[in-house]
Amino acid sequence: MKKLFKILPLALLLLVITSCSSVRVAADYDKNANFNTYKTFAFYKAGIDKAEISDLDKRRILRAIEAEMLAKGFTKSENPDLLVSIFTKEKERVNSYYNGFGFGYGYGYGYWNPWFWGGVPYYGGGIYTSTEGTLYIDLIDANKKELVWQGIGTGYLAKNMDKKIERIKEFVAKIMEKYPPGVQQ
Repeated sequence: MKKLFKILPLALLLLVITSCSSVRVAADYDKNANFNTYKTFAFYKAGIDKAEISDLDKRRILRAIEAEMLAKGFTKSENPDLLVSIFTKEKERVNSYYNGFGFGYGYGYGYWNPWFWGGVPYYGGGIYTSTEGTLYIDLIDANKKELVWQGIGTGYLAKNMDKKIERIKEFVAKIMEKYPPGVQQ
C-alpha cells in the first residue's frame, strides 16, 4: 500500500504531462515498403503547390522539413528516392466560457434578496476564437510514385510571427519523430 502512495503521484504527473501535448500526432505507412533503401529526398512541387496556405508559411514548413530530413541522415537530391509533399487544413474554433463568479441576484435593485449586497452584479465570461491546424507530411516513393508514409500533426496555431515560426518547427519535429516507422525515439 505504501508503494502505491509513492507511485500514484508520479503516475498522475506523467498523465498530466502527456495529456497536455500541444501537437497531437499520428502516422501511417506502407508495411511493404523497405524504409532502409531511402537515402535521398526532394520536394514534390505539384503537391506542395496545392497546399492552401501562404507562400511564407509553405517556405517555413519546407525549411523545417528539410532540417529534420537532413538530421535523419537524408541528402537532398535532384534524383531522389523520396518525394516530400505537404497538405494543410485549418478550422476556426469559437470557444466560450462562463465562470459564474459575481455577487447579487442580478435582477435589479427593486427586487429584495437577502443575498444581494448591492452594487452591479458581475458574472465573468467571454468568447474567444482560436485556429486549429492540421499538417500532413507525405513521403512518396519516387520510382513507384506511391505514398509510403504519412505523418499528421494537429494543434492550435500561433498568430504572432515569431511564435508561428517556432510552432511550425514544433509541428514538423513532432510529426517527423514518427519516421521511420517502427523506431521508437
